[in-house]
Amino acid sequence: MKNKTIGFFLLFVLLITSGFGCKGVSKDVEEKMKPITLNYWRVFDEVDDFTKIIVDYQKIHPFVKINYKKLRYEEYEDELIEAFATDRGPDIFSLHNTWMRKYQKKGLIEPMPKTITMAYPIVRGSLKKEVIPELQTKKSISLTEIKNDFVDTVYDDVVIPVRNTNTGITTNKVFGLPLSLDTLAMFYNKDLFNNAGITSPPTYWNREFQQNVKKLTKQNNKGEIIQSGVALGGSDNIIRSTDILSVLMMQNGTEMMNDSGDITFHLKPVKFGNRNYTPGLDALRFYTDFASPAKEVYSWNKSLENNLDLFTQNKLAMMFGYSYMVPEIKTEAPKLNFAIAPLPQIEGNAKTVGFANYWVEVVSKKILTNSKNLALGSDYAKQKLDTAWDFIQYATKAENVTSYLDSANKPTALRSLIESQIDDTELGVFAEQILTAKSWYKGSDAIAAEKAMKEMIDNAVTGQKVLTDVLENGVQKVQQTVENY
Repeated sequence: MKNKTIGFFLLFVLLITSGFGCKGVSKDVEEKMKPITLNYWRVFDEVDDFTKIIVDYQKIHPFVKINYKKLRYEEYEDELIEAFATDRGPDIFSLHNTWMRKYQKKGLIEPMPKTITMAYPIVRGSLKKEVIPELQTKKSISLTEIKNDFVDTVYDDVVIPVRNTNTGITTNKVFGLPLSLDTLAMFYNKDLFNNAGITSPPTYWNREFQQNVKKLTKQNNKGEIIQSGVALGGSDNIIRSTDILSVLMMQNGTEMMNDSGDITFHLKPVKFGNRNYTPGLDALRFYTDFASPAKEVYSWNKSLENNLDLFTQNKLAMMFGYSYMVPEIKTEAPKLNFAIAPLPQIEGNAKTVGFANYWVEVVSKKILTNSKNLALGSDYAKQKLDTAWDFIQYATKAENVTSYLDSANKPTALRSLIESQIDDTELGVFAEQILTAKSWYKGSDAIAAEKAMKEMIDNAVTGQKVLTDVLENGVQKVQQTVENY
């Protein structure tokens, strides 16, 4: 049976590559079977992580060729912008979830069509088997399916309201789908914990956590930190420091942005009633206390190396990071005795709040305007767009994305696969936090927003300005990066 299947597949390939002049194949089918090459750009992951998905997809659609290219993160956005400017950009590429609004606003990504028509090899005949290409029109994944299949934060990031300038009607459109989703967790050095007599990682940001930090922080006779209890309070020398501050604010009940697109993490939420308390201010104070020499929990300053380097050097007891940091830690310090625990919460809170960090697969709008595509006809450009979106939907389905997740060792973004990852020794902690992970930065320039938050951290640490002013100045700068959607 296997040999017959291979034979049918080869026959279908022959049909496609022999000029389409086969009996029974309509002009419409021939048009949908024109050879298509999709250039796919990503960061971090190797081509081997996608081999099975690409090969399996090409078995169904042999006329599609997919060229995968991995770029360095530091050069990625510059490469994208230059490539689009010279009409040689990718057809499919990845965007960080916080970049979606910027690229949509600039008109660089094309939303998913409601339906997609593709040619499929269909086996016909009872005695004499033959492969006949057949057109099938399928509905794309719906907004309801995205809500049901993916974790909550995905819908908020990939579904963007678009206003039709002619009719004035606003419609929610899908601009991307993720292959995986990472969450912020706590990494801790078991040897340093053992030496300090601490039996387990803290569950809450309470007094016990702060007492642990004091036990785990050591200074020399010059007052210099030679062992840090926790990497908190810094900006540039703490990887994803803005994510940590953001989740502290969110856990504390802060509303980061209102429905009108106004940044509000400096305000007291309406739900707090008459309570005279600003949760964003309290979170900023808590975070920066760890970088204040006047505080008992002092454990960090700007002169220290970045947190990942200190952790691999056995000089840092606790840090907060993502699953992608695990391979680097194991490479740099293969004998380091460390473990991973869930992100601490605020004791007594009814809801658990985590932080999501992930990439989204999108389709370039340039497909429709690329001179080479247009030279082959507008129908060809539209078919290439449909094929790109068809591949993304295929790759992100549960039955197909598993090979990528296993190869790249990434946490899933799909609800149905969370249970299968929870018992994984490396991914389990990250996977069990996925359902409660949230994100923000809904503006048009997340990088500028993060820079403004880092400046806010630095200004709070120096203490040269009143903390309320520091917070409000930070809000004003982040607001400048936000469009009112």
